[in-house]
Amino acid sequence: MIITHDIPWDKCLSNQLFPAIKKGWKDTPMKPIHFFWGLGSNNLKEIADVKQKNEEWWYVDVGYITDQITRYPTPSIDKHDSTYFRIVKGNMHMTNGKPGDGSRHRKLIQQGIDAEFKGWNTGECNHVLLAPSSQTVCIYMHGLSQEDWIKEAGEQIRCYTDRLIRMRNKPRPNNEWWGTDIKDELKDCYALVTNMSLSAVDAVLNKVPVVTHQNNVCYNVSGRLEGINERRMPPRENMTVWLRSVANNQFTLQEIEDGLAYEVLNA
Repeated sequence: MIITHDIPWDKCLSNQLFPAIKKGWKDTPMKPIHFFWGLGSNNLKEIADVKQKNEEWWYVDVGYITDQITRYPTPSIDKHDSTYFRIVKGNMHMTNGKPGDGSRHRKLIQQGIDAEFKGWNTGECNHVLLAPSSQTVCIYMHGLSQEDWIKEAGEQIRCYTDRLIRMRNKPRPNNEWWGTDIKDELKDCYALVTNMSLSAVDAVLNKVPVVTHQNNVCYNVSGRLEGINERRMPPRENMTVWLRSVANNQFTLQEIEDGLAYEVLNA
């Protein structure tokens, strides 16, 4: 039994994703399978309830390496053939995905999406970029407000390095990062530190090593905070396998509706 936890807003993209899932996902009438879009609305409580019941659940959100949706003022999918969404079982991020044959990764590159590993920046680097997840994610992952997570993370970073720490929040209308590009802040960046933000994907695609939470999609190529002065920079072959895994765990709306997402994720 497929159960979609609908969000009561007619502009929410879940209104496009959930019908595609219902059409493309193999139903199991005697077994509840829950789907959540993000952590908004009442999802925090409902995910907790599902976990307590030990029932199967999947988290649906924007993809990792993709053309981006328009978020403001109204969310929309502008390029249906190259906008990908992640569907993750029992977690916010894919952490142990299967790389497949690499064809989906090659397709991203052919579509003109920035998906190639370019090596690591080993030249002069000046600062650590601290990039928190949203308030809702910080509460879900740590039981902390975003402000408290930023404070704790900053204190921990200072235990291991005396490099300048810069902070970058998610660009939102009217905040200081709105209209800016993270690539500008990744120039001469020594390392990016985050909990669950997809800024980690931006970092590794722009030659910057990362330190992330263990549930972040980048954790398998991430360093550890206590080793930030040495930085972990996996070799190209490891990064290629990781990129293939990422590409193999995100899907277009049509691929979800056609059942490809179900086949790949349940293989």
